[in-house]
Amino acid sequence: MQNFTSRQLAWLRHFRPAPAATDARERLRACVGALLGIALSGGISAWMLGPSAAALWLMAPMGASAVLLFAVPSSPLAQPWSIIGGNLVAALIGVGCSQLITARVAAAGAAICLAIAAMFVLRCLHPPAGAVALTAVLGGPAVQAAGYNFVLVPVALNSLLILAVALVYNNATGRRYPQPQQLSPSGAQTPVGVAAMGYQPEDLQAALKQENQVLDISPAHLERLLRQTELHAFKRQVGDVRCGDIMSASTLAVEFATELGPAWQLLHSHHLQALPVLDPWRRVIGLVSRADFLHHANLDDHATLRPRLRAFLRRTANSHSDKHEVVGQIMTTAVRTVFETAPLVDLLPMLADADHLPVPVVDSERRLVGVVTASQLVAALVKTSLARQPAAQMAA
Repeated sequence: MQNFTSRQLAWLRHFRPAPAATDARERLRACVGALLGIALSGGISAWMLGPSAAALWLMAPMGASAVLLFAVPSSPLAQPWSIIGGNLVAALIGVGCSQLITARVAAAGAAICLAIAAMFVLRCLHPPAGAVALTAVLGGPAVQAAGYNFVLVPVALNSLLILAVALVYNNATGRRYPQPQQLSPSGAQTPVGVAAMGYQPEDLQAALKQENQVLDISPAHLERLLRQTELHAFKRQVGDVRCGDIMSASTLAVEFATELGPAWQLLHSHHLQALPVLDPWRRVIGLVSRADFLHHANLDDHATLRPRLRAFLRRTANSHSDKHEVVGQIMTTAVRTVFETAPLVDLLPMLADADHLPVPVVDSERRLVGVVTASQLVAALVKTSLARQPAAQMAA
């Protein structure tokens, strides 16, 4: 008997709620949002509809919508089309069932059944919409008297008002709303640049299809969480290695006004792919690469590459010219830098680009102190992996 009880208790522990991953600030944010959403929606509805006691100012399902909109705004069930489409289609079906089926219980069951089916088809699943359908059937004389007007007032009115509050409040308090719902396009670069280390979006899509359940998280949000998990795992594995630990301390660079010829010679003589472009205070303002030279020289015809490149690099004798003359005219200004104290994991998205350009490393005053290349990152990863192997073997 004692063993049986122990097994039952162990089984029941699997159903305990998981520890909350949200802090007190986020919980307060959700509570205040729900307060504002309901108060403003009800207050504006009352102002628009007048003080009549028969006026339907605010319906009870809005309380459930508020929980989704303000407590879990990233949920697919809380997105704008879900609340508008779900509530409206459920109201239409509920009113229709109420008028066509005299037995209240049968009408309620039919309304819920058809509302869920319609929301699946229209991809606007919204749990509070089930309460909207029930309210249309069981809401009492005021709702019955309203007929199909119930769909507009209060359903559409309440839904639009609380959605408007959610749009403003969530974004003002640091919660992006609405949330993207689609996975990254196949073949596109992933947001954190670690696709080569793990899965592709189509792999996640296949897993979701195999699961064959409605999950209260969008594929796009799930993808972001998995990518962040990979980054956290990577950070744990590499430990306290910083960007400054693996960078080349060389500070070879050019300025905005450096002429093209000397800049190209610097790239060529040092076998570099790119050079940082600095302002007078040695802060990075751009990056000039071999590709920039070739692109601006219009070198599409390889047969004429050398003479045309020489002509492009040659300084123009005239005081005015349509040809680019200095590095600042051809450099790439959308350059990302990294602090020397930043963890190694910050380099992953920066070095994931196809051109594999080096990343400038800067100090606390944003002055250039070195560069990091993709090969240096790979070497650091290999070194870290080899250092971990003896410890793992000893543990085994």
